[in-house]
Amino acid sequence: MSEHCSDVKQISILLAEAKDPAAASNQNGGEPKSLVVCFGEMLIDFVPTVSGVSLAEAPAFKKAPGGAPANVAVGVSRLGGSSAFIGKLGDDEFGRMLNDILKQNNVDNSGIRFDPDARTALAFVTLRADGEREFMFYRHPSADMLLTESELKTDILNQAKVFHYGSISLISEPCRSAHVAAMRIAKSSGAILSYDPNLRLALWPSAEAAKEGMMSIWNEADIIKINEDEIVFLTGGDDPNDDNVVLKKLFHPNLKLLVVTEGSAGCRYYTKVNLHHFFFFFFVSLPERFVN
Repeated sequence: MSEHCSDVKQISILLAEAKDPAAASNQNGGEPKSLVVCFGEMLIDFVPTVSGVSLAEAPAFKKAPGGAPANVAVGVSRLGGSSAFIGKLGDDEFGRMLNDILKQNNVDNSGIRFDPDARTALAFVTLRADGEREFMFYRHPSADMLLTESELKTDILNQAKVFHYGSISLISEPCRSAHVAAMRIAKSSGAILSYDPNLRLALWPSAEAAKEGMMSIWNEADIIKINEDEIVFLTGGDDPNDDNVVLKKLFHPNLKLLVVTEGSAGCRYYTKVNLHHFFFFFFVSLPERFVN
């Protein structure tokens, strides 16, 4: 079996575990479920109590747990997989609430650290009537930005089969150094590196800084998930539906899988030798509203 085929088979086993852990265990020789370790931000999203309004027009807001890496950790666990989360929360009511939500969802939270001086991050999020999303963040700085390399729980990183992360944790120090160190530890232990850039331009000092930061770790990832808006941003305005653009500018030699989400149309994905289109409908009933 070629190296590429072996990589794809391993990725397929890991993804299958989320859908059917028992079947995936049989496929993988009966070994225990693979641990997916997620790194980055967890925060409180405040969403309007009515839809289709701007933040200024919202009559009231409802709090909801959020943060893309934390969403993935909870999602993996709810689908029957094994997950852990590494990050930093404020030693406040919101931070303790988020930590409890991880525990309630059977996510290993031993990698959580609490900051006595910084608050848990807050974000106000809405989808306006014109279809545009609107964000307002409160991170000046928030606790997630202050995680240090010395606070990393390395034994979890050494156990990871998949290490998943975004780009928000790359924006400022000391979290950026902690992020890069965590990637290095997980990779050296044989983990697959999974990257969702999750562009939030308002959090970066400039568009140039965002592009440079997001691309600074691009070539390290084994799996990358992006959307069409991010393709436009990262390629300088090129057509996100042009396969040649995606392959030439975004598919690097070490990449095993590049997934492009297309909203209600599903997604397309690229491997080293093939382009695939995949339409999917995926629904999981969630008692709390996780906003991604």
